[in-house]
Amino acid sequence: MAERIPEGEKQDRVDQLDNWKLEDGKFIVKRYRFGEFLKGIEFVDQVAAYSEDIQHHPFISIDYKMVTMKLTSWNAKGLTDLDLSCAEKYDELYKVITD
Repeated sequence: MAERIPEGEKQDRVDQLDNWKLEDGKFIVKRYRFGEFLKGIEFVDQVAAYSEDIQHHPFISIDYKMVTMKLTSWNAKGLTDLDLSCAEKYDELYKVITD
């Protein structure tokens, strides 16, 4: 099981990510905007494939041209390094789709 990020480190670690926000002390959240609906769906499809490969799944919400990702590690009861690395990977996938 992955270890939780200590309380005193959470905000600093999240601040190193690109526009991710700490929510309720145990989730990180980001909203991605797309120029068209199908690009958002393409992004979600790639996130799903990656997440399935590593067996770590985000909460995903799709609202027309906006996709919201929310991450936490339930087995650790909070944020772990895995959540932060997933956030970085999702940002990479977003850049590939929107470039």
